[in-house]
Amino acid sequence: MIQRSHYQDLRKRLDEPRRFIQVIVGPRQVGKTTLARQLLDQSKVATYDISADDAPGNASDWLHQQWELARIKQRQAGAVPLIFCIDEVQKIPNWSETVKANWDADTRQNIPIVLLLLGSSRLLLQQGLTESLMGRFELTYLPHWSFSEMSAAFGFSAEQYVWFGGYPGAAALLEEDEQRWKAYVKNALIEPSISKDILSLTRVDKPALLRRLFEAGCQYSSQMVSFNKILGQLQDAGNTTTLAHYLNLLDSAGLLGGLEKYAGSLLRQKQSSPKFQVHNTALISAQSQLNFQEIVQKPDQWGRVVESAIGAHLLNLAREGALELYYWREGNYEVDFVLKIKNKILAIEVKSGIQGKTSGMDRFRTQADKILLVGQSGLPWQEFLEMHPRDLV
Repeated sequence: MIQRSHYQDLRKRLDEPRRFIQVIVGPRQVGKTTLARQLLDQSKVATYDISADDAPGNASDWLHQQWELARIKQRQAGAVPLIFCIDEVQKIPNWSETVKANWDADTRQNIPIVLLLLGSSRLLLQQGLTESLMGRFELTYLPHWSFSEMSAAFGFSAEQYVWFGGYPGAAALLEEDEQRWKAYVKNALIEPSISKDILSLTRVDKPALLRRLFEAGCQYSSQMVSFNKILGQLQDAGNTTTLAHYLNLLDSAGLLGGLEKYAGSLLRQKQSSPKFQVHNTALISAQSQLNFQEIVQKPDQWGRVVESAIGAHLLNLAREGALELYYWREGNYEVDFVLKIKNKILAIEVKSGIQGKTSGMDRFRTQADKILLVGQSGLPWQEFLEMHPRDLV
């Protein structure tokens, strides 16, 4: 079983004397529970793990009871720490207040329970962390699987990764039938992410509008499209503020993000039209009528997916905190991706066979510390997907 790179850092943190709550957050089926199981199975101290999926109606009381059971298990283990792992913690009403009360009680009584929390709703989890647990936690974002990981685990080629993305649980289905794989991604990944991680946990007044925004955003991934244009296509009552909020919810679930325009003024960034970007290109291909053999024979459409794969690679690194990610546009001139890494600006232009684009590299050159062409006559996009941009600045 492959170990993701986050394992070593979390292993060190859990082996330290009790100091911070460790929180793992990320989209569905990227390996959060598997990573936690690896950490618990290879731990040198006692462990106890529960899942909020097993909680009864009165989940807050249930969590208090489970914490008491963890304390009993810690005492039985002797004067050593116990790692207490709670999966899908955001599903418990007022979970952060319950965690805060018990964590602080353990701190006062010197009870060495080391806490590990897992959650698939980044927005709700972070709200609880910042509202009740400020200063008590360290956050680890577990992103979608990279090309290097899918290649090592499943032998994916770069072209396969571009089309099938980074969902490890779905990879085995490709040996049988791509249509079966598409159905799995739609029914077991996309639908639960929307219905369970967004609609059941957050107030959404127009769920149909949110779903159509997701579909449109996947269609326009790696393209800058105004919210007004999207509203016109969706033919549903709403406004740009509603769409921006829904896009934030989709981003929090690891589905669809909106890149802001790079500008000197933060106000201008916030007011700019977003550039849609999927977190995982499987979200595009699962909804496509084309299959892998067909898409690679259509240069323009294939080029869009390649650019989306590069954008997804960068977006997942951005969500980990490794960089800040933007796009830039001035009139008909644009730069596909603008990265801010340690106060350095890296501009990336993707040449993947798409016609009609006007490069803005020459105009943007004075604002960048370094510019990079990926694709035709530049760095091969296959190699770029295996790289970390910090090695380029």
